[in-house]
Amino acid sequence: MGKNKLKKFSEMETIECVFQYPYGVLSREPFPMRGRWRDEFFHNDGPVVLELGCGKGEYTVGLARRYPDRNFIGMDIKGARMWTGACDARDSGLKNVAFLRTNIELLDRFFAPGEVDEIWITFPDPQMKKVRKRLTGTNFMNIYRKVLHPGGIINLKTDSPFLYTYTSLMARLNNFPVVADFADLYGADADAEADPALREIRTYYERQWLAHQVSGVRPPCRRRPAGAGRRDSFRHSPQFLARHPRDHEHLTRPTHYYIL
Repeated sequence: MGKNKLKKFSEMETIECVFQYPYGVLSREPFPMRGRWRDEFFHNDGPVVLELGCGKGEYTVGLARRYPDRNFIGMDIKGARMWTGACDARDSGLKNVAFLRTNIELLDRFFAPGEVDEIWITFPDPQMKKVRKRLTGTNFMNIYRKVLHPGGIINLKTDSPFLYTYTSLMARLNNFPVVADFADLYGADADAEADPALREIRTYYERQWLAHQVSGVRPPCRRRPAGAGRRDSFRHSPQFLARHPRDHEHLTRPTHYYIL
């Protein structure tokens, strides 16, 4: 492990809004604030909003700045990434932000039934070959149900046509009510209806992708699959993906926004 990572991990231990609870710790002792986040940490009655797989915490911190009457918790297992958002929240003096370093599968170990009002999932790995690890799959939906307040909302923002289509079909088949659905967040169809925060708060990778879109250069970290061509639109149609859920991913527009 690099010295820079070790330095970040060491600093994370000193940041008051950061809680680090891997499975090994939970196996020895329960999380003491489960069911008491509002009373013991935030000291208010505001809604509790989670960002799962928060990465550098852009949405956790960005939403906290916009909505000071709500409480935001970023959750991820990658501590070196989380360090960026945790330092930002600390240096900005934000009191409605917390970060929880642990596995998302352990969500109900940290939150009591009905304690969470809203969940954000921003640019998750689509997990095309591992459906049980897909954050909008039924496995995780069952976990979210354990902690969400009745009527709670799940937000998905993704650059993956595969995950967008999969989630749309999953919501339809399970009769989940859809509050809003923007197939192209940066297109004209979303101009009038989308909350401005959806476009103004951007993750690191979202900014990178948008910069390449403007310059006309494709991001160096992803490439068009070999053989993809004129028939690509069919291969990513809902009908094809429903029959072939492990088909490769093909990126088009930068972001999609979906609410369950």
